[in-house]
Formats: sequence, C-alpha cells, structure tokens
Amino acid sequence: MYRIAVCDDERADALYISSFIKKWASDHAVMVHVEEFPSAEAFLFEYEEDRTFDILFLDIEMQEDGMNGIELAAKIRERDHAIQIVFVTGYMDYIAEGYDVEALHYLLKPVTQERLGSVLERAVQRVEDREKELCLQTPEGIVRVPVNSIRYLEVQRNYVTIYAEEPYTVKKTLGELEKELDESFFRTGRSFIVNLQFVKKITKSQVFLKDGTQVPLSRGLYEAVNRAMIAYF
Repeated sequence: MYRIAVCDDERADALYISSFIKKWASDHAVMVHVEEFPSAEAFLFEYEEDRTFDILFLDIEMQEDGMNGIELAAKIRERDHAIQIVFVTGYMDYIAEGYDVEALHYLLKPVTQERLGSVLERAVQRVEDREKELCLQTPEGIVRVPVNSIRYLEVQRNYVTIYAEEPYTVKKTLGELEKELDESFFRTGRSFIVNLQFVKKITKSQVFLKDGTQVPLSRGLYEAVNRAMIAYF
C-alpha cells in the first residue's frame, strides 16, 4: 500500500488529481491510499504527526497569505529525503527551486492521465528503491546501509569509503559497489561516485554536494553528469 497526498488549495484540482491516481492504481493492480489537503499548512500539520507518506503531489501556487508549495517542500526536506515530491503547476518558473528540494518531477496543468501515470511509475519505483541496502563487511562486523542515505563513495588504494550517516570503509573495488547502486548514482571519475539527490551544483571540474563536499569531475564528463541530473529529476 502506497500512501499518497494531494495538496492543492483548489478542491476541484485536488479531486481531479486524486481520481487519476486511483484510476492508475486500479489499472496496475496497485494498492494506494490517497488523501487531499487544502493547504500547505494542513498537510504539514498531518505530516508532523505521521510521516509515513510515500508520495506528495504538491501545488506550487497556494493562497497568497499562506505557505506556498516550494516553502512546504523545503520544510519537509529538512528532515525527510525519502518522500517523493511531484510539483503540480501552471508555470515553469520554479524548476531551479525544484532541484533544491529534490522534486521528482513537474506536472504542468492541465494534467493528463498519461503524464500522471508515467510520473507515478517513477515515484513508486523510487519508493521501492529507497528500501534497498548495501550489506557491508566492516572490521566491526556486518553493517546494512540504506542506499538512499549514501552521499558519495571514494576509493583510496584497495579500500572504498561509503559516506552515509557515518562513513564506512570496506575492502572492495568501486566497480563492485557501483553494480549494487541504482540510477541515482553517477561515477564522476576513477575515484568517486556521487548520489545525484545530494548534488547542489556542477561545474566543469567539480560536483558540489549539499553538505559542502567538493567531488572532482573528470574531464569530458560535464555533459554526461548534467544529462544524468536531468534524467534523475
């Protein structure tokens, strides 16, 4: 069962999106529980009590006297990088902000069943992927590391350090670990792999992560990493 929220201050739009979600779920034999929220504040109130939502369809342009969708997404991302956020908007002006809050996709109004279904498939796959783990043999014993918590990996001689909530160093090759990762990871050269969800900025020679880490980018990979970012988001 996937728990899905639709947050839109226009009741008709919220019901419209919800009906498409339920039809997609019925057509694909997927169990969903859909809840509608009339404002960012209403969703945040519920979310603070129960953070088990898997996917959030979020209108950007909310009531002028309240929190907008970008502001709500930023608050969520302070503590939660797992929920899949899909922005629903009539404008393309907010794409840059979407990178900062790790939005999965933008759906432009009017939303069609086909486009929503495609985005839902990606979101559900991401929800499943977030539960994947690396099983690492460390000097202290076996450690299970959630893949979505890994910011980057770095190889030094015969060892690789995996930087997640804490660093883990194992005697493996970067290539071996790369095979266990998903499409959210990109190899920036011989010595590093980065998780695209933690990337803040890319230059010709560096990838900057949100925690301030600077990862070298090999010559010739600038276009490739940008394509990977576009595909990921």
